[in-house]
Parts: sequence; structure tokens; C-alpha cells
Amino acid sequence: MQQEYSSNDMALKILIDRTLRSVTYLKEEGQRLEKELAPILEKIQPEYKLSAKNLIYYLALRRHDIRELQSDLRSLGLSSLGGIESHVMASLNAVLMTLYTLTDQPVTARDLHYHPIDHFVGNNLLEEHAVTVLGPPPRKRAVRVMVTMPSEAADDPTLIRDLLARGMDLMRVNCAHDGPEVWLGMLKNLRQAEKELDKTCRVAFDLGGPKLRTGPIMPGPEVVRWRPTRNQRGQVVTPATVMLTTTPPEVDGKIQTSLDSGETVLPIKGAFLSIVQVGDVIQLKDARERRRRLAVTEVTATTCVCVSDRTGYVESNMPLSLYRNEEHIGEDNITHLPAMPERLLLSTGDTLIITSDTELGQSAEIDETGQVIKPAQIGCTLPEVFRDVEVGHRIFLDDGKFIGYVREKADDYFRVELVRVAGGAARLGAEKGINLPDTVLDLPALTPKDLEDLKFVVNHGDLVSLSFVQRQEDIEQLVAEIKAHKARELGIILKIEGQTAFSNLPRLLLTALQNPPVAVMVARGDLGVEVGFERLAEVQEEILWLCEAAHVPVIWATQVLESLAKTGIPSRAEVTDASMAGRAECVMLNKGPYITTALEFLCDILARMQTHRTKKRSTLRKLNVSKNF
Repeated sequence: MQQEYSSNDMALKILIDRTLRSVTYLKEEGQRLEKELAPILEKIQPEYKLSAKNLIYYLALRRHDIRELQSDLRSLGLSSLGGIESHVMASLNAVLMTLYTLTDQPVTARDLHYHPIDHFVGNNLLEEHAVTVLGPPPRKRAVRVMVTMPSEAADDPTLIRDLLARGMDLMRVNCAHDGPEVWLGMLKNLRQAEKELDKTCRVAFDLGGPKLRTGPIMPGPEVVRWRPTRNQRGQVVTPATVMLTTTPPEVDGKIQTSLDSGETVLPIKGAFLSIVQVGDVIQLKDARERRRRLAVTEVTATTCVCVSDRTGYVESNMPLSLYRNEEHIGEDNITHLPAMPERLLLSTGDTLIITSDTELGQSAEIDETGQVIKPAQIGCTLPEVFRDVEVGHRIFLDDGKFIGYVREKADDYFRVELVRVAGGAARLGAEKGINLPDTVLDLPALTPKDLEDLKFVVNHGDLVSLSFVQRQEDIEQLVAEIKAHKARELGIILKIEGQTAFSNLPRLLLTALQNPPVAVMVARGDLGVEVGFERLAEVQEEILWLCEAAHVPVIWATQVLESLAKTGIPSRAEVTDASMAGRAECVMLNKGPYITTALEFLCDILARMQTHRTKKRSTLRKLNVSKNF
């Protein structure tokens, strides 16, 4: 029995000694990296220098696989270093102090290398920095909510008031849409809502950045369709409503032929508007040479509203005949209709030629035997891509619906082999995203449009989001532009939405801490495409860890409760995703018809989950389970 105790004591001593050496080594690694990066630390603003050092210690630790060490620490009943992001050196010191005690070694100040960021200070620094850049959290939850504004928010003060009343903490304005006049309308409505509700809300402007997209495609036919609603038996439940008008609605100079309410709008010359009456019938022969009748139900000076129980296809300049009691009494014409947006039909194994944006995309040319004479082609919006892309690089189009490899490259085009297409075959449209995860595009994050938009942003915003940031020079350029405008302090949000940005995140954080305040947005749309959806969960975890180590707040973004915002009904998966979003300091919702419902739903989830979890650490609140067990 005595021999057994001696054997156990020896094994314990070996375990403690091994653990002590490993923890000491990790601490020394942190100190070495701190010395190596001393020139960068000198540039960090004083109030953020401790945070930068903590990030460096964390980076040094995460250069190593410490899973075996964690197992040893758990065996000794000590901290396994699993939640030390915000206070790295203090946690290592605490473990070392216990190990020294277990080995009866004296503890000196040199051994501990005292660091002022302990558990409480680290967490407090993160929250202080979050308040500085994002504003204070609401009273009932620790996580803020940012909401993206739709265009109609400029004309609908009730929408913004409802959002603010239901829990919106930050208003996001996407500079890729609308312009200063619309943005001013949004700001005016927000300020009015703040006064009425006695609440404050920060405004974040999201610069568009150098987004790589597909170019325009050869326009399709100028055709518009109307269609009645039918039941399962094919019987008409609701006839189609068709508005013939001389004043069709326009958006960005383009005629809109359909309304959100379901009506089809057709522009006409207006020749018979002076004589048309309710009860008259308009006859035409549609694009398929089928006779169609439109019954007039309403008339104004510029419009007559009609209904039809048959589907119809009409083209530009199509003649219309007006009848009253079967007697022909007038003629008119449909005027110019917008061309239908064309899309390229592509299948797995097809070749796609990517060209400059000046060339219109077109479908593949196929001979009578079905052989491809000329592959499909489409342009792209950034000419720099032809300089930087290389043969063998991967390419993703339209959020990963099309995946391919670059097989040939020239100065003004490259040939892509599509190795996977969603469903085997799908259609690729204009203005769809292009991702090149293996290609480092050598171009600035700020486009000429961004620089123009920045003139407005610095005078009206609290934060500015830097889209498609890749390197420290991008941040330095934005800071220089902000200072050039001599604007008030403006918070910066780094949008991490690509493989390069993710790989460079530590350097980006150290650069941003030289000109705080700063936050990081996990833009999971493009990021998921570039790193691979199978790696997205892992990558977003690493971003959360690195930012917590730097005491930099995180905004969790893209497709949060998207089904709920768009349809009014959430999916089970997105409810779980929303609950996990509570580990960030802010969650972003995108726009949708049910955005106020989604906002209330999210706020409720965040308030509930904060009693169960703080960052990645579970808290043991009393369980709501039955006592009958």
C-alpha cells in the first residue's frame, strides 16, 4: 500500500512539473512577442495600450496547440485557460501562483510579471470600449441591436419611431443605396422619434466599398405579363389588375411595371383617356397572338384601371382598341416597356468567360447539334481583377451558387470552369457578387463614390463602416480622410467579409487601436462564401476571440432572423443563430416587411440568453425544469 502512494505522488509531481514548464513557456512567449512588436505598441493610443498588449499575449498563446496542457490543468483542478481572452497574463499568473505553491517554490514579482488587466478589468475594458463606439446598452439587455434602414424610412416617420420604441439602438444606413437627400430624410425622422420617445440612437453609415459584381447582360425582350390568381382547380379567385397610365412610377429613371400591391402597370400614350368610361372594354392581341379583354373598373385623368381573368403578355408599342357596348370607339398604344432582365443559364461543367464590364454578358452560342460554339460570357465591375487573378484560383458567383476555377487568363478576360452549380443548373444575373478567395486584389478599400459619400458621413454619422477592408493601409487611408475633413470623432467599424481580412485581423486590430474608437463587424455573407460555409462557424468564433482579447466590440451581422424579417415566420435554425449572436456586443438586423416583429423577437431572445451565457462562458442560472423527477 505504501508503494502505491509513492507511485501516485511521483506521478503527481511529474504532472505538476510538466504543467509548470508549459505555462511558464506560454508566458515567456507572450513577453517575447511583446518586445518584438514594441514599435507598433508605441503607436497605440495610451488608453488602449493595455488592450493591445493583451491581444499580443493572446496571439502568442494561440500560436500553440495547448489541448494537452488544458487536460493536465483540469486534472489538477485548475483553470484550463478556456476563457482568458480578455485577461491573458493575469490568468497565466494565477495558474503559475498555484503551481508554485504546489511545488513549494517561492513566488517573486519577476516570476509573476504582474499585469493590471485581471478578470474584472478585462471585462470592464471591453464594455467601456463598446460604450464609447456603440453607445450604452439598453437597461434590460447587454447586447445592442442595429437595424438597416429601407429607402421608405426617409418618407415614413412612423417606421423609424416604431423601431426606436421596440428596441433599436443603432440605425444603419447603407451608402450603396439611395443618396444624401434620402439619408437626410432618415436622419430627420430619427431625430424627431428621439425627441418623442426621449431615447438616443447612434447612426452608422456603411460605405459601399469596392464590391466585385457581375456586369450587365444583353437586355431581354420588352415584355410585361399579368396573371390572375387561380385555385387548385384552375378557377379564377382574383382577377389580374392592370393599370394603363400616362404617369407610370419610376425608380432611378426606370419605369416600374409592377407594384408591391400586385397591380401590373403599363405606360400608354393616353389617346383614349378623355373618352374612356367605367364598363368599357379594351381589347388587344398579346405577344402570343391571343386575344385579351380588359374590363375598365376605374378612370382618372391619367389612368384607367382594368381587370382581366386571363393571363396576358404585352410588348412595347402594342396597339389597344377601346369598345363600348361592342362598338369600337377609340385607339391607343402601349409605349416603351423596360426590357426584361436576362440571366445566363449555366450548368456544372460549363465554361464561363469573365470579361471587362464594358462588354454585355450573353448566353452561350449553341449549334443545331447542341455543341457550344461560343461559351457564355459576363463582365465584372473591377478591372483590377484581370491583373491579380491567377490560373488555378477559385471563383464563387452569386453567394456561392456557382463555384469554379480559373483555367485560363489573359489581359482582359479569364476563362472559368464551373465545377459546381446549385441544383446542377441555375441562372446567373447581373449585379451578382463575385468572390475570389485565393486572389489578393491590390486596390484601396475606398472607392471614388466612398470618398464622395464620406463628405456627408463625417457631418451626420456617429460611425462609418469600412467595407472590404484587407490591410492596415485601408484603415490608415480612412483615418486620413476623416482627419482631412476636420470632423468630430467618428467611430470606425471594420467589416470582416473576406479571407484576406480574416487572415490579417490581428494586424488590422493593432492598426485600428492607433485611432480608436473601433468595432468589428462579422459580415457573414461574403465571409461565408470565401472561407467556405463549412468553416464559417469556426471562423466567426476566432473573430470573437481575437476581438475580445483586444477589448474591441463585435457586431454580429448578415441574415440574422432573415426569414422572420421577410416573411413574418422564423426558421428554427435562425432562432438558434440569433441566440448565439448574444456573444457579440451588437447584432445587426437587415430590412424586411416584418422588421419590427423581428426586432421585438430578437430583443426578447437576447434578454433571455444573457442570463445563461456571458460571451462564450455559460452561467448557471436556475433551470426552468419540472421538480417532479
